[in-house]
Amino acid sequence: MPRAARRAATRAASRDRHGRGIRSSVTGPHLPPLRTRLDLFESAIAQAIEYLRDEWPDEMANVHIDVAAMPAVSPTGRSSVQRWSTVPRERRVILYRLPIERFARLHKNDDWHRRSYIESCTFRAVAELLGKDPWDLAPERFRHF
Repeated sequence: MPRAARRAATRAASRDRHGRGIRSSVTGPHLPPLRTRLDLFESAIAQAIEYLRDEWPDEMANVHIDVAAMPAVSPTGRSSVQRWSTVPRERRVILYRLPIERFARLHKNDDWHRRSYIESCTFRAVAELLGKDPWDLAPERFRHF
């Protein structure tokens, strides 16, 4: 048997070792697939918006939340990157995922602090749209006794 044919046969056999079949995914057949950063980002926003809709049902009735990767290039020459934008006449908030995730200056970079930062950006964006102070939107949520 030529050397190239022997290598091809060896590679094919290594894919189905001991008759067990092709390997499964990392999480296995009984576990849900791993969650991505986008899933975690959208989950944090959804929970913050659900809280705001429960607390402020009239003000949040027609508010739409969108998630975009990056803001469009601004011709105004801003020196900073927007983390969100609001469209008052459409009652729309657009949160930009990459600037929120990448430009966060967290003193501790773990899941809880990242989630809290995403929630705070959501609260600040909605407060800007509604013309309220962000602390007025959720006065009891962050009070620790």
